[in-house]
Amino acid sequence: MHIYLVQHGAAVPKDENPEKPLSDSGREDIKKMASFLARSHVSAARVIHSGKLRALETALLLAEVLGPGNVVEEVESGLAPNDSTDALFAAIDGWTEDTIVVGHLPFMSKMVSRLVTGNEDETVVHFKPGSVARLERGENGGGWTVTWFLRPELLG
Repeated sequence: MHIYLVQHGAAVPKDENPEKPLSDSGREDIKKMASFLARSHVSAARVIHSGKLRALETALLLAEVLGPGNVVEEVESGLAPNDSTDALFAAIDGWTEDTIVVGHLPFMSKMVSRLVTGNEDETVVHFKPGSVARLERGENGGGWTVTWFLRPELLG
């Protein structure tokens, strides 16, 4: 099983739109990322997001390509920028299917760090909007390993 932890795409500034939807460049970055991931044979049975507009839009764009027909799920709590990683950490333990999780910083960075090192304050990867980290259970006593990490600027 793989978990894909995704920072939402770039959003418009709050003073332009308080709901902070994806910007045009953010939307394009996510479309490129989804296309690349599909060509790399990534798929997901579930796509979950924080409920914030930019995360929802990112989740929908990814699901359209990587999990067509799948329901995009909103998590009522536990994925906001400053939420504790406890709820998602506990939930992941029961998952059996590849899942995409779309959220925010600093939460996504902390979640990767906690899964890999056990310490959410130990930085493992540096997210930028639209970045994707793929993790799988490692051979390190059931812990998790980052198998790859991809930022939109690498896609040209």
